Amino acid sequence: MSEESAPGPKESPPAAPRAGSREVWKKGGRLLSVLLAVNVLLLACTLISGGAFNKVAVYDTDVFALLTTMMLLASLWILFYLLRTVRCPDAVPYRDAHAGPIWLRGGLVLFGICTLVMDVFKTGYYSSFFECQSAIKILHPLTQAVFVIVQTYFLWVSAKDCIHVHLDLTRCGLMFTLTTNLAIWMAAVVDESVHQTHSYDSSHSNTSHLRLAPDPERASSSVGGDCSCNTAICQIFQQGYFYLYPFNIEYSLFASTMLYVMWKNVGRLLASSTHGHGHGHTPSRVSLFRETLFAGPILGLMLFVVGLAVFIIYEVQVSGEGGRTQQALVIYYSFNIICLGLMTLVSLSGSVIYRFDRRAMDHHKNPTRTLDVALLMGAALGQYAISYYSIVAVVVGTPRDLLGALNLAHALLMIAQHTFQNVFIIESLHRGPPGAKPHDTTPKESCHGLTFANQDALHTLPACPPTPRLVGTNPVGPQEAVAIISAPRGHWRRRCLKDISLFLLLCNVILWIMPAFGARPHFSNTVEVDFYGYSLWAAIVNICLPFGIFYRMHAVSSLLEVYVLS
Repeated sequence: MSEESAPGPKESPPAAPRAGSREVWKKGGRLLSVLLAVNVLLLACTLISGGAFNKVAVYDTDVFALLTTMMLLASLWILFYLLRTVRCPDAVPYRDAHAGPIWLRGGLVLFGICTLVMDVFKTGYYSSFFECQSAIKILHPLTQAVFVIVQTYFLWVSAKDCIHVHLDLTRCGLMFTLTTNLAIWMAAVVDESVHQTHSYDSSHSNTSHLRLAPDPERASSSVGGDCSCNTAICQIFQQGYFYLYPFNIEYSLFASTMLYVMWKNVGRLLASSTHGHGHGHTPSRVSLFRETLFAGPILGLMLFVVGLAVFIIYEVQVSGEGGRTQQALVIYYSFNIICLGLMTLVSLSGSVIYRFDRRAMDHHKNPTRTLDVALLMGAALGQYAISYYSIVAVVVGTPRDLLGALNLAHALLMIAQHTFQNVFIIESLHRGPPGAKPHDTTPKESCHGLTFANQDALHTLPACPPTPRLVGTNPVGPQEAVAIISAPRGHWRRRCLKDISLFLLLCNVILWIMPAFGARPHFSNTVEVDFYGYSLWAAIVNICLPFGIFYRMHAVSSLLEVYVLS
C-alpha cells in the first residue's frame, strides 16, 4: 500500500522492497490498534463516569486500580520501545521534522513538572489518614509520577520518530499509551467537576437538584474509620492538588497529541531532505519580540495583568453577598467582552494582511498540522455549545437586566472570536516560509536551507541559483543572500503578523487561566441555572468547558508556531 507523503518537496519512492514489505498491512495494523484503544477507553470511561455518582456501586478505588494498571503497562511498553530503538540503529530510519516542536515539548515538560508536584500533594493528602485508606490511593499518585517521568523522557527523545520495526506492536503500544493519557484526563476532569459541584452545594442551601457530590463513604472507600481531613497540613495538600489539576489535564492532552502524531508516523517514508534531525521550516533560534512593532506584546501584557486582577477580584467577591457577586460578574464579563472584542478585530486584521501576502500555500501532507487543525476546530465546539445555550437562555428567559445583556454579548463575542481566530491560525499554518514565491510548491530549504540559515555561516556555502522575482538574472552571492533573507523578515507585514500572534497568544493564556483555576460564572450567574435547571446545565458545562480550556492552551501552541513561521 502507498505511504503517506512527506512534508518535503516530493515523496520518496519506496525503492527498497524490504521497507515496503514491512508495511503490507498498514491499514489493518491501524485498525487493530484503534479497536484496542476504543475498547480500553470505553472501559475506563464507564468506570470513571460511574464512580462520579453516589448511587452507582463503583468506587474511586476501582478507578484508581484501573488507572494504575494502565500506567504500569504503558510504562513497560515505553521502556521496551526505548530499549528496542537503542539496540537496533535501523529501527528509526526517518525523523519527521514537523513533529514535536521545541515549544510543544517544553510545554510538556512544564506541565509534567507541575503534575509531579500534584502527585506529591496527593500522596501527602492520602497519607494523612492512611489508617482508613486503601493502599491503592497512595500507590496511584506514585505510579503516576513514574509514568510522567518515563513518558516525558520518551516523548522528548522520540517524538519525531518514524519507526520501521514491530509496526503492529508499536501502533498498539502508542494507542494504548494515548488511551491511558485520555483516561487520566477524564478522571481529572470528573474529579474537578465533582469538586466544583460540591463547592456550589456548600454555598447554596437547596440541594434537591444535586446529583454529583462527594460521599464520605466514597472518600474512605474503606473498612471503616474517620477519614475526615481535619489537620492544617492535610487541608493544604487537598487544596494544593485541586489547584494543580489544570496542569495535569493539559499534560495529558499534550502527550496525547504527540503520541497520535507518532502513531501516524509509524512506518512512514520521508524524502531524503527530511532525514535525521532536520528542522523543516523552524528556525534554529527563536528570539521573542524580535522584529515586532511591540504594540501587540505590550497590549497583550497589559490585558494579561488586568485579567489577573479581574480574576482575583472575581474569586474574592463571588463567594460573598449577592451584591458583591453581581459586581464581580459585571467586572468579569466586561473584561472578557473587551478582550474577546480586541482578539476578534486583531484576528480579522491578520486575515486581511494575508490577502496581500504573496507567500505560497503549503499543501504537502503533514500529520502534525492536520492534527492541529482538527483539534482547534473540535475543541472550539465545546465553547460554541456553552455559548449557544447561554444565548437561548438569555433571549428566551427572564429577567432582562444588565447582567443578561453582558452575558449575551459575551456569548456572541466568544463565538466570533473562536471563529476568526481559527481562520487566522489555520491559514497561517498553511503558509509557506517567508520568501516563498506564489504557486511555488518547493520549500526553500531545498536551496541549501538558506531561508533559515545562520547568516554567519552563509560565507561557507556555495551560491544559490538566481531567483528571478527577487534578483533578476544575476547570480546570488553570500551578501546578496543575506539581503534576500533579511528583507522579507523585516517587512511590515511580517512585523504585523508577529505582533498579532503574540497578542493573541497572551490573551489566550489569560483566558485559559481564568476557567482552568476555578472561575465559573456559568453557575454564579443564575440565568442559565434557572432556565435549564441545575442538573442539565451542570452536565453541559462539565462536559463542554474542559474542551474550551484545552482549546486555549492548544491555541497558544499553534500561535507560537505562527509567530515562528512569520
